[in-house]
Amino acid sequence: MDSDSKTEAIKRAKVLMVGAGGIGCELLKTLALSGFRDIHIIDMDTIEVSNLNRQFLFRQSHVGQSKAKVARDVVLRFMPQICITPYHANVKDPEFNVDFLKKFNVILNGLDNLDARRHVNRLCLAAEVPLVESGTTGFLGQVTVHIKGRTECYECQPKPTPKTYPVCTITSTPSKFVHCIVWAKDLLFAKLFGDRNQENDLFVHTGDGSDSVKPTDDIFERGLDEVPVQYGRKIYDHVFGYNIEVALANEETWKNRRRPRPIFLGDVLPEKLILQNGNLEKNCLTEDLSLSAMSSLGLNNPQEIWSLAENSRLFLEALRLFIERRGKDIGSLTFDKDDQLAIEFVTAAANIRASSFGIPLHSLFDAKGIAGNIVHAVATTNAIIAGLIVIEAIKVLEADFQNCRMTYCLEHPCQKMLLMPVEPFEANKSCYVCSETPLLLEVNTQTSTLRDFVDKIVKNKLGMSFPLIMQGAILIFEGGDDLEEDIAANYALNLDKVLTALPAPVTSGSMLTVEDLQQELSCHINIKHREEFDEEKEPDRMVLLGWTTPEKESQGVSNGENMAAAIPAAPEAINKSEEVVVTAEISRTKRKLSEMSEMTEVQEIFQILPDTDANNSMDPQEVEENDYDNDLIVLDENPEASKKRRLQ
Repeated sequence: MDSDSKTEAIKRAKVLMVGAGGIGCELLKTLALSGFRDIHIIDMDTIEVSNLNRQFLFRQSHVGQSKAKVARDVVLRFMPQICITPYHANVKDPEFNVDFLKKFNVILNGLDNLDARRHVNRLCLAAEVPLVESGTTGFLGQVTVHIKGRTECYECQPKPTPKTYPVCTITSTPSKFVHCIVWAKDLLFAKLFGDRNQENDLFVHTGDGSDSVKPTDDIFERGLDEVPVQYGRKIYDHVFGYNIEVALANEETWKNRRRPRPIFLGDVLPEKLILQNGNLEKNCLTEDLSLSAMSSLGLNNPQEIWSLAENSRLFLEALRLFIERRGKDIGSLTFDKDDQLAIEFVTAAANIRASSFGIPLHSLFDAKGIAGNIVHAVATTNAIIAGLIVIEAIKVLEADFQNCRMTYCLEHPCQKMLLMPVEPFEANKSCYVCSETPLLLEVNTQTSTLRDFVDKIVKNKLGMSFPLIMQGAILIFEGGDDLEEDIAANYALNLDKVLTALPAPVTSGSMLTVEDLQQELSCHINIKHREEFDEEKEPDRMVLLGWTTPEKESQGVSNGENMAAAIPAAPEAINKSEEVVVTAEISRTKRKLSEMSEMTEVQEIFQILPDTDANNSMDPQEVEENDYDNDLIVLDENPEASKKRRLQ
C-alpha cells in the first residue's frame, strides 16, 4: 500500500482502546499524532496520585477523575481536529457486547488483569475483529497480534494458575515474609474490618492434626465500653502472643523448624507509650489527604525498615484510626493496596509476625509491592510498546497480515537487538476458546457442589461472567442480573447441592455444556469422578485437564512448571499499578555445537523475577494472584530457523 493509501486507511479507521493507564496514555498520544481520527477509549478507573509518575497525560489536579475522560480532554488540547469518545465504564458491562465491537476496525488492549483480557479476546473472536494485545513489566514488554483464522488467540497459550498455600502454613508455620503478608492481608485485616461472618481461620493449628484452638469468647468482638487502645492491645496479645504459645505447645512441629517467639505488647512498649499511642492528636493526613497512621506517628519514610516497637505503634494507631475515623466502613472493607491506612496496618501486622518467626522485616514500600503484586513500571517501556502497538495496528488496517509480528522488548541485547520480532503462531488446536476442544474435569461428584464448580472452574478458570450450564437438554444453572426472581431462586437452590444430587445428576461420564452468552463462548466439559486429591497441590479438589500447550520445537515448559527444570520458564509478573503485565517463557537450553549450525541460542534475555525476600518485586508463584496476564514467549532459536508453527 502506498503512502497516500496508508494515510487514508488511518484516517478512516475506527479504533477501540481498552485501558487508559500506563500504556494507554502513551498509546492515545501516539494514535493521535499518527493521524487516527476516530478513537474510542474504555477505562473504569479514576486517577490516583501514584499514577502521575508515568501516566503523563494526568496532573495533580486530575486526581479522582475518570482516566478515559481526562485523557480525551488533554489530547484534544493539542489535536482538536480528531474525535475521541471516552467511556468511564467496565469493558465487561453488557453495553460493550459483540455488536459494539463490530463497529471497530481493530481493538487495542492495555489492560491490567487476566479476566478482562480473556473477555475482550472472546468478544473479538465472536465479532471477528483483530486484537492487538500488549504488556510491560519493568524493562520487559511485548505486543502480540491475534486475528481469527490466521493466528493463535490470546488464550491459546495456557496461563499459570494462582499459587495457594495450605492454611496451616499461613497460620502456624510461615517461613517467608510473603506468608506474613498473606496472613495479615487475607486473614487478620479481613477478620477485623471485613465480613466477620465469613469463614476465616485466624486460630493457630497445633500441628498434630487436631482442630484449631479457639477461645470460648469471640476475641475479635469489641466491647461497647472498650476504648480503641484496649481493644488494640487485646488483639495484639492474642494474635502475636497467645496464638504463638498455642503453636509452641506441639513439640513435633518445631523439631526441624525454628521456634517462633510469642510477642506481647507489654514486652515491646512501655505502658505510658501504649496509652499515649492511642491519644495522639497530630496530623493524621498525608499530602493527598489520605488518612495515615504514619503521619500521626511521624514516620515519614516508607522505604525505611521500622523496628518492632515502631511497627507495634503503627499497628495500634492504624487500628485506632480505623475505629474512630472509618468506623462506618468496618464490616464491609476489603484490602486495597491504594488504601494508605490499610497498607500501613498490613505492613505493621506482617512485620510483627515476621519478627516472631525470625523472618527479616520489610519496609512499607516493599510490603506494598508484595501485597499489591507490584512490579514497578518504566515509562520508557510503555512508550516503546505503545509505538509498536500502532505499527501493528496499521499493518492490520492495511490487511498486511503476512508482515504482522509479535514483538518483544528486551532488557539486554540479544543478537544485538533490544526489540525481537517473531512471526505469530498458528491457533492451538487444543484451545477450548477458539477451537472448541472438549475439556476434562476430575472431581469428586459425591462431595463437590455445583457452587464449587461454578466458582472454581467456570468463573475462576474459564473466566465466564454470566454462565449457562446444561447437561444434555436440561438447564442446570444460569447466571445473570436480568433473571426473574423466582427463576434465580430455583437456580440458587441447586448451587449447594452436590453434583450427583442435581435434577440432572452429574456423574462420571457426564458431559456438561457451559456457555457465556455475553462472550458468545461455548465449551464442553467431560466429567470424571475422582475420590482423592492432594490437599496441598490440588486445594480446589478439582483438576481441569485437556487444555494443553502445543508442541514447540524448543520443547520449553509452560509457565508455572518446575523452575529447576532444564528449560525453566520465567514466572508471570503482576503489575497491578502499572495497568499492564507480562510474562516471560524463555528457553535457556545449552545446545550442542552440531545444532548451532541450524539455530542460534538466545541468551538469557529475561531474568527470573527476584524472590519477595530480596526486594519489593516478587515471584508471583509465591502469592495468590488475581491477574495473570500477558504470556510472553521468546524461542531459544533464531526466529527464522523454524516456521513449523508460524504463519506462512
